[in-house]
Amino acid sequence: MKEGYILVAAPNSVGLKFILLLIARKYNFIVLVNNKREESLLRKIGVQHVLRMKTGDEESWIAPPFPVGRCYIFELSLTLTCRYLQICRRWSADPIFIITPNRSPRMIYKGLGASYVIHSVTGEVGFLLGAGPELEL
Repeated sequence: MKEGYILVAAPNSVGLKFILLLIARKYNFIVLVNNKREESLLRKIGVQHVLRMKTGDEESWIAPPFPVGRCYIFELSLTLTCRYLQICRRWSADPIFIITPNRSPRMIYKGLGASYVIHSVTGEVGFLLGAGPELEL
């Protein structure tokens, strides 16, 4: 993987499993959240870097003080996912992965700058850590 921290927005159970995998594999990563409850939960499971911001306030979308590499956004709602995508695209030129159980928002996410939109019903996403530019989706 390239230099830089992996950025994850994971407001659902599939995203939480992915975070636990990142912890187990000792990757450098940041988790993007928009509320205290989610931040507290992540800190309890051992996440070192949590970045909380108001997703509705573009003025608060200030990049972290370290480089951001790949981004993984797990869909909870269309609105929140679009905001996280806009934030991540400002901070990173690396691939952005959207993981969603829905097929319909694919073109919306691609239009906002997602590199890959992955439809996952099973929630098995461990393969993402090995995914690279050669990944055909």
